[in-house]
Amino acid sequence: MNPPDTAALRAPGRRQAAPTLAGALVMVLTAGLLSACGDAPRLDACAWMKEPVDTAGRTVVLVDDSASVRGKTAGRDYAHSIGRLLAEVVDRKDTISVGSFSGDSAQITWIAKDRSTDWVKDNDNSINQKKRKQQAAGCLTDLVGKAESAAPQSGGSNVLAALTAGVSSLDGASGSRSLLVLTDGLSTTGCADLRAAAFRDTSEVNAIARVCAARDEIPSLTGVDLTLAGLGQPATDQPAPTAAQRTWLTALWRKLCGADTAAPGTSCTLAPTAIGTAGRRAPGKRQPQDPAIHYADDRPETYQLPGAALFDTNSSAVRPQALPLLNDVAVRARTTPGSRVAVLGYVDPRGRPDNNQQLSQARANAVKKVLTGLGVKRVTAHGRGLPTGCSKPAHAAGRRMTAEGKLQCDRRVDIEIIRK
Repeated sequence: MNPPDTAALRAPGRRQAAPTLAGALVMVLTAGLLSACGDAPRLDACAWMKEPVDTAGRTVVLVDDSASVRGKTAGRDYAHSIGRLLAEVVDRKDTISVGSFSGDSAQITWIAKDRSTDWVKDNDNSINQKKRKQQAAGCLTDLVGKAESAAPQSGGSNVLAALTAGVSSLDGASGSRSLLVLTDGLSTTGCADLRAAAFRDTSEVNAIARVCAARDEIPSLTGVDLTLAGLGQPATDQPAPTAAQRTWLTALWRKLCGADTAAPGTSCTLAPTAIGTAGRRAPGKRQPQDPAIHYADDRPETYQLPGAALFDTNSSAVRPQALPLLNDVAVRARTTPGSRVAVLGYVDPRGRPDNNQQLSQARANAVKKVLTGLGVKRVTAHGRGLPTGCSKPAHAAGRRMTAEGKLQCDRRVDIEIIRK
């Protein structure tokens, strides 16, 4: 018997065999998988952390979002620098909240509230517990990363106000209360405004602490384990403190948080954590203006030298008698690491108006030549012509400046040693 003609089986009018049940199931499953491919949302590895739990311990993480930390192009990367600190939170299985702060009154932008890190709850399998523990650490890193990239609500930084807000967020915790604040410690508002600080000795630290106590701006940290990380580490494109200034800053925050006088159940730890630099930030919307901190050692050290000590009248040749004075300035400049020198020449109004600029520039150039010959690098010279005023009156307090004194103050050369 010949086999049936396959073409005939497909011909119109011929009834085809019904598909089997197994074949139909395969077709349905295949269609479902194909339709879902690329369309189904990925599973949220952090979803289990949103489930409420009755964890006794609570931790609040606050990230400083002020300009000194964010930088102009790339800020500090707290998220990938504090792995050990976040691992301790996960080990404790705390409930955690993460936010960023900015502004005079420490306005908090909450990224996440009350996330569980209890990787054991309803999870008896040791392999799954290990996986969840790793997930919790990774999810916390992501939350801190979002906090450090959040736009500040307003300019300025008040770290003490942030501590107060963080402690308030721990109210109601039945167990341990932990506050982790990621900041460079450079407050620009409040009682600990450091814009005018000299960053030099403990007497200034004690004075700031007394002012903050008198204004009742020091938070009550009773029963709170506070950790400060990143002190003295602003963004790399911002003015940076010297090693001595970082030591001073550490002493200030030890004083303000009571690290040396903490009550039982209270602690203040200044974590010596090196904070890395984040990748370049894409340009965003205009950020609030932030007041800047200029360290005492970053401010120009200015030597105002009377013209009569340097030059004869209408001359730009440096007098030999002036060389010892300029040598003293040169030694100071050479022994100031990383400094540059600006020479600013001025003249008094007795000369011809059309010659003032030329003479002031010639005198600045002459002083620059002497300083360069004495081994000073990175010297610039600028002729400024007539000064707008005598910035350093050549008279005692309460005494009227003489006409000659005014002329000598106008006819001068300023030498600025700039420490950056």
